[in-house]
Amino acid sequence: MYNIIFITVANKKEANYIAEVLLKKRLVACVNIVDKIESLFRWKGKIDRAKENLLIVKTRKSKLSQIIKLVKSVHSYEVPEIIALPIVAGFKPYLNWIDESLR
Repeated sequence: MYNIIFITVANKKEANYIAEVLLKKRLVACVNIVDKIESLFRWKGKIDRAKENLLIVKTRKSKLSQIIKLVKSVHSYEVPEIIALPIVAGFKPYLNWIDESLR
């Protein structure tokens, strides 16, 4: 089974760092970085907002716990967003490429 993982980060530098670490450790096959998103959220009892970057990560479900552990260890946020969604179907050659990239 495959997953897409959303990870928000404070800035482009942190986005690139986390993406590169995940790729070097072969925990992910691909990371898209969406620059300059605006997030509104509830934090410590108040509505807050932040300019952030979004990482869209493609990987296998079996790598999820390692990814969470690694991201938590290098992320600047107290409670980073790390949300995994299942990929229920996809272009088989692309899914095969994910497998090959994680070896």
